[in-house]
Amino acid sequence: METRSEKLKEIIIWAEENPDIRAVLLTSSLVNPYAPVDEFSDLDVELVFENMKSYEIDKNWISNFGKPISMVEENETFFENKHAMKMVLYDDYVKVDFKLYQKSEFIKEMQAAILPEDWDVGYKVLVDKDNLTQSLKPPTYQSIMIKKPSEQRFQQLMNDFWWDTTYVAKCLKRDEIFYAKFMSENVIRTDYLVPLIEWYIADEKGWENITTNKHGRLFKQHLSPELWKKVEFTFSGSNIEENWNALFASADLVHELGINLSEKLNLTYPIELENDIRKYLSDIRSKA
Repeated sequence: METRSEKLKEIIIWAEENPDIRAVLLTSSLVNPYAPVDEFSDLDVELVFENMKSYEIDKNWISNFGKPISMVEENETFFENKHAMKMVLYDDYVKVDFKLYQKSEFIKEMQAAILPEDWDVGYKVLVDKDNLTQSLKPPTYQSIMIKKPSEQRFQQLMNDFWWDTTYVAKCLKRDEIFYAKFMSENVIRTDYLVPLIEWYIADEKGWENITTNKHGRLFKQHLSPELWKKVEFTFSGSNIEENWNALFASADLVHELGINLSEKLNLTYPIELENDIRKYLSDIRSKA
């Protein structure tokens, strides 16, 4: 953490002495009171330039803060001409995500009716030579908070979950582990299990300013040991039989959490659909 702090100081000094830079903001987890921070947390630094293009093209300035060992770039076209990204991993293992703004575009984004999510999750003004940020709205942090599902949203998730389990079953029966893993991890876990677990945790906590961070990072902290064990059962390796067990563990978890939420939030749980799909899954698994 000391190395990261020193690098941030170097960036600030460089920005203060550079007439091309008009403002610098620190964003993301390091300034978000709801985010976990440790030695692996990145520096997310926004730089506002009079002439962004020259710094986007000439990347030598990045070496002012250490030796880069890896970098990913995303240009302004990718972001609809608003900004560019230079995500850099230095040889001291500090990772800095530089977001580059043209001053005029920064002002436009700052004046938007709704604070952009990058700022709404937290920001700290480090340099402001022209008082650009004096009217910048304070973060609300609401963009990262878990929201109650509507009946339509709940029904859609349940319907899609049970539908997509059938793809996993067919892939496992065909011994197509790549496709099975795509459906179980990229689709089922990400699109259905994560939001369902989020809703369950938020409901247990009273739906007031609850976040579990990205992709369930904080699930283990919020779930009971017993329920966390059930979540662990939904993970598997490459063995086909293990994947069958994980699929049914996912089904059991969705049933338990779905029934719980439907009762507490007065939602309709599709029990007939579940029973029909469970029969289908079992029949496919036992098919010779």
